[in-house]
This record gives sequence, C-alpha cells and structure tokens, in this order.
Amino acid sequence: MKNLSRLFFVAVLIASFSTSNAQDKNNPWAITIGANAVDFYPVGEDAPQGEYFDQYFNTKDHWNILPSLSTVSVSRYLTDGFTFTAKGSINRIDKFGDSSVDDLNYYGLDGKVSYSLMEVIKSKTIDPYLGVGGGYTWVDEIGAGTLNGSFGFNFWFTENLGLNLESTYKHAFEDYLSSHFQHSVGFTFKFGGTDTDGDGVYDHEDACPDEAGLEIFNGCPDSDNDGIQDSKDDCPYTAGLAEFNGCPDSDGDGVMDKDDNCPEVAGLKALAGCPDADGDGVADGVDKCPNEAGPIANNGCPWADTDGDGVLDKDDKCPNEAGTAANNGCPEVKPTEEVVKALNTYARSILFDTGKASFKKQTDPILQAMVVIFKEYPKADFSIEGHTDSQGPKASNQALSERRANAVRDYLIANGISAARLTAAGFGESNPIANNKTASGRKENRRVEVKLKN
Repeated sequence: MKNLSRLFFVAVLIASFSTSNAQDKNNPWAITIGANAVDFYPVGEDAPQGEYFDQYFNTKDHWNILPSLSTVSVSRYLTDGFTFTAKGSINRIDKFGDSSVDDLNYYGLDGKVSYSLMEVIKSKTIDPYLGVGGGYTWVDEIGAGTLNGSFGFNFWFTENLGLNLESTYKHAFEDYLSSHFQHSVGFTFKFGGTDTDGDGVYDHEDACPDEAGLEIFNGCPDSDNDGIQDSKDDCPYTAGLAEFNGCPDSDGDGVMDKDDNCPEVAGLKALAGCPDADGDGVADGVDKCPNEAGPIANNGCPWADTDGDGVLDKDDKCPNEAGTAANNGCPEVKPTEEVVKALNTYARSILFDTGKASFKKQTDPILQAMVVIFKEYPKADFSIEGHTDSQGPKASNQALSERRANAVRDYLIANGISAARLTAAGFGESNPIANNKTASGRKENRRVEVKLKN
C-alpha cells in the first residue's frame, strides 16, 4: 500500500507540470502495458469474502499480484470522448478473500467503452474516465462471462505518454466463478496522429495540411509574418498592415504601396499618393510649376501654355505649335532617348481598374502629360505595348494586355493624336521585367510601354 501511494503521488506531481491532452481524434490509437491485481474479497458475497468495498485497499491480505508484465490493452478513440478498449491479462491466484488457495492460473479477455471526464473537470493532464463492458475470465479451467464496470485515471506526462490507473468490478454470470475486482497500473502510449506538413497541427485540424503554417491560423501560413494569414492577405509576401489587408504603406500616407504612384514620399489619396506642394491639384511629378499654384490646364503653372507643350508662352519660341522644352517650345522632328524614357515613365504609372482596361480616375493627368509629349513630335510614330504579370490564365492575360494597349491608343487618338501615328499590341505575361513570385515584381510587370517606331 505504501509503494502504491508513492507511485500515485509521483504520477500526480509529474502530471501537474504537463500540458498534454487525452487520447483524441489526433492520436486515436493507444497501447497500455503494465501489471494487474485481482481481489475476490470486497464483492458482497459470503465468507471468506466481505461486503462491497470492504477493505478495498487491503493489498497485503487480499490482492493477488503477479510481479511482472501481466496486462496489455489496445484502445481506439471513437468520438466525443468515447474510447473502445480491448484488454488481456494474466495472474496467479493464491488468495481468495480471507482464505488461501493453491496457485491458480487467471486469464481475462475484456472489452469496454469508456467516456473521458477530462473536459468536465477542465484539465489538460488528469483524465478520469468511466467504462462499461464485458469479457470472459478463466480461473484455471473454469471460465465464465462477466459484466464489467470500470473507473480509472490517465495522467498524461506528454502528448503521447501517460500513466494509467484503473479499477474494474467484474460481475460473473455463473455461480462457479466468483465476482471480483481487478486493479491495474501501466504506461499508455498514444499514436496514430498525422501531420503531413510538420507544422505541429495535425491534419485532422489543419486547414492547410500540405503547407506548413501556424497553430493560430489552424495550420495555414503567414509568409510575410505580418499577423495576417496568406489566404486573407492581399500582399502575402510583403509585410503590411491589417487595415490594408496585409499590404504595406511605406510612406504612411494612407495609400497602399501597390496603389501609390509615389510610395516613398507621403502624398494625397486624390493624387494616388503623390505630393502637391503648391496645393493646386497637380501632383508635383507632373506639375511644371510645383512651387507655384496654377490650373491643371496649364500643367500647374499660373501662366498660359497655348500649345500645351509644357513650355509656358512667356518662354515658348513657338507658342502656337507644340514643341519641347529642350528646343524652347518648338517641335523637334524626332524625340530623343530622354523623351522616350519620359514617355515610358508616364506609361508605367497608368493605373487600370483590376482585371479591366478602364482607367482609374487619378490616371487622367498622366495620360494628359503623354498627350503633350506626343503633340511635340507630330512626325514621329509610336507603338503602344501592353504587358501583364503571370497571375491568371495565360490566354486571359494576353487578351487583357491587348485591351489595355488599345485603351491607351484610343485615349491618345481622342485627345488629338493621329491614329495613323499609333499602333497597339499586347504581349500578355511573355515579357516580364521583374520576378513574378513577389508582389513588387508583379506590380512592375503590369505595365504599358511606348516604343518609337523607325
């Protein structure tokens, strides 16, 4: 009794430091190996037996204990706290109540369905349970069926290892086999849980079982570690803010980088995140007079620009004919490399509605600036080229690139550029200039380019 009490105390002490769980749907199988004791005394029968539960813990006088491995059981979790267990045991009987008997062989084969009370007591380590079942027991060559009722505890040291203590009353259906108690102690090993992606979340509860993730997101990943799982993150590979569904706002102006034409400089939402130092409604990047307020029609300058070439009439040597600043407002026959580069800077800033060929409102000043440059070179012919990233079907990307290129061409024609000077073509996802695996790379690949035709 003293040794049993010590074992019980150690089990409780170890279990109090554990945060493991009972046998459940994640580890549905368990094997228990240990020892058992058989007691014929406290079963409510005549002498040499006693009343029910009388001297229940009298291990010295009444318990038959085989000092070796004497019980093995296999368990399978069913559902909602229920577990089925098949158990086999052996023993040697030399005590029958208050009497002694010759060494008799004892064999038992039993099955039970048990119900865990772990959730009831709100514990993560101590797992009491009740069980009911039946079996067949032999004492020497005498055997009979029994109806069994069990009460026990599992003390889980780790997620897969625990100590099992159980007491079972076995009521015999035949007079020639006495009813009795069988007590057992053993170690339980749980197994059978599957975690395909190795993220610590079992497949049964893993919303992304083939992709390593985080427990907080039911096993789904958060690639950029911004606290928003990838499936809900509009920018899953770039850390961002919850208010923007995981997309960044580097300059803190309230405009997401992917929609911000000036992502490194704080600006205005109305101007796609670009600043307007003079407050005239023309973004500094396209404002010919960024420090002096002027109307949009004058490209942000307070003075007129009759030919719309960006050179104010006061400085324009050809005020009625669109030209270039480099040529004092007079037209050049062929645009320079710098001019073509400037056109492409504008072209790549054109913003389309997602998946469409329609322009976002803030794109109009950019397109107007391009019109001005095209008018400066009335003899030059250009090709408008559309490109997309690799997301979506290839055929859809090809069609979208063609529609966007034609949308830019149509705008230029509608604003006074000769249709004969312009061609449009789409190249879909075939000519990337950046890595399509990153959000920033895909943003660069979604573009319009302008080529000078020889």
